[in-house]
Amino acid sequence: MPEATTNFVAAQATNRWNTLILLGILTAIAALLGYLAGAVIDGGDWHFVSGLGVAAAIAMAAISIVWSMISLAFGARMVLSMADAKEITKADAPQLYNIVEEMTIASGLPMPKILVMETDALNAFATGTTPSNSAIAVTRGLLDTLSRDELQGVVGHEMSHVANLDTRYMTVVGVTVGLIALVSDMIMRSLQWGSFRNRDSDKKGSGSGFLIIILIVVAVLAPLAARAVQMAVSRQREYLADATSVQFTRNPSGLISALAKLEAAAKPFPGVSNATQHLFIVNPMQRITEKTTALMATHPEIGDRIARLRNLG
Repeated sequence: MPEATTNFVAAQATNRWNTLILLGILTAIAALLGYLAGAVIDGGDWHFVSGLGVAAAIAMAAISIVWSMISLAFGARMVLSMADAKEITKADAPQLYNIVEEMTIASGLPMPKILVMETDALNAFATGTTPSNSAIAVTRGLLDTLSRDELQGVVGHEMSHVANLDTRYMTVVGVTVGLIALVSDMIMRSLQWGSFRNRDSDKKGSGSGFLIIILIVVAVLAPLAARAVQMAVSRQREYLADATSVQFTRNPSGLISALAKLEAAAKPFPGVSNATQHLFIVNPMQRITEKTTALMATHPEIGDRIARLRNLG
């Protein structure tokens, strides 16, 4: 950050507001895609409002909401199952348990479940739709490699995701992006095979043809735009989680050192997929650099994250 100090409360409020705006943009993209598809099927001229188009737009928004609710209800359980994370007790990892207790007190949140993934990779993630049903999972490699201060920084980062409701937001964003990509693919396949027809062939004309051209352009660009929004949300929430971790630990050097070690040791491991890579503190599937495109960068570049942490006051 360019400023020397950070107002954490203001940063959290700003980030949540920006995320709501981005979610609104995603919903608008989905609705536009639905409207255009409905309008083309309706055979209406682009000069007029299509009733079927409006209905399709509303349907897209409704499907997104229902799909998001289902994901919020079962998503956390599925992620933990895919990652093969096993819940532990204080006797299993007393230092980790004590650190989570410390971060629970510092954040004022309920105690999350603590899970361990049996892999030598260095990584961690948080999940849960509310602070009361949250969970923090770390790898065995993380426990065996990091110092106490470094581990505290990582746990503080994951606790920050819980405090800022990041897992809830990212679930909704991911569902909406997936819906847009799915519908866009269906539209392009229908146009390719000639099965996307107007209801009334007599209504076809230059206006309808223009509408089809717009639909094709939007169907191609919508998934890319949605993906860009998703990655923007993810990167901003990583910045905020880093900063909030320092708010909890009062020790930026721990997280700075941990991030440097995690970047050097980041690697894929069983249970990680493209669908879950954005949840981890560092991306286990790819190395993020300054040259990584916005469509691919699930996380900010580590050097940038460290530089921002050093500027916190």
